[in-house]
Amino acid sequence: MVHDSVVRIGLVLPDVLGTYGDSGNATVLLKRLEWRGIRGEVVQLGVGDPVPNSLDIYLLGGGEDRAQTLAVSHLTEHPGMQQAAANGAVVMAVCAGLQILGEDFTGSDGVTHGGLGLLDVRTTPGSSTRAVGELLTLPDKELFADPMTGFENHQGHTQLGASARPLSRVVYGTGNGEGHDGAYQGHVLGTYMHGPVLARNPAFADLMLTWAVGSPLAPIDIPAISQLRNERRRAVQQMANRRKRLLRF
Repeated sequence: MVHDSVVRIGLVLPDVLGTYGDSGNATVLLKRLEWRGIRGEVVQLGVGDPVPNSLDIYLLGGGEDRAQTLAVSHLTEHPGMQQAAANGAVVMAVCAGLQILGEDFTGSDGVTHGGLGLLDVRTTPGSSTRAVGELLTLPDKELFADPMTGFENHQGHTQLGASARPLSRVVYGTGNGEGHDGAYQGHVLGTYMHGPVLARNPAFADLMLTWAVGSPLAPIDIPAISQLRNERRRAVQQMANRRKRLLRF
């Protein structure tokens, strides 16, 4: 819930979990608030900074194995995000960020590390082929209706436990490696989509903002954003259709 009519957005460890421009997700949320006349603030939380439990939204991005273990160590020492999540704050994580929110994750070296336990998921190394390319999915209907697109670059295989639900169903790409992408549990969400994912999927951004504000938001109609989004979705759909035709031969 918003405090003092300002939506406070925590950008968590962008110095170690920001490999693919995921920090742009904070900018997207800030602008979509601004366009509605709602005040927002981005709080940068780097390595060594304490993590407050008073923010409304927490964002984590992607990174490599070493970054993951460093992030888990820091966030275990400074558990403000976990405390806020327990009280209903929104947490959204991408790729490596998704993996560390889980119960545990296994690195490319075969070592299994404990996660933060905010999502009932476990991640192990997938096949020898790295998942690199466009991702097209259909979100859980309980969340929103618009198809999602993003760019994935990972080698993880994420399995969901009973308490987590898939964020979306894969139409094209790899995602978790079992037909879905990401997971959500309460107001905690994770995905393998870079892009940044919230720039490419405004309905996803507005879902998070609706949760943070605590009430429905006025719709925003920006033709340029809709045009770019539709172009990207059509391009990925064409890739999916070509693959289907190839598989028939």
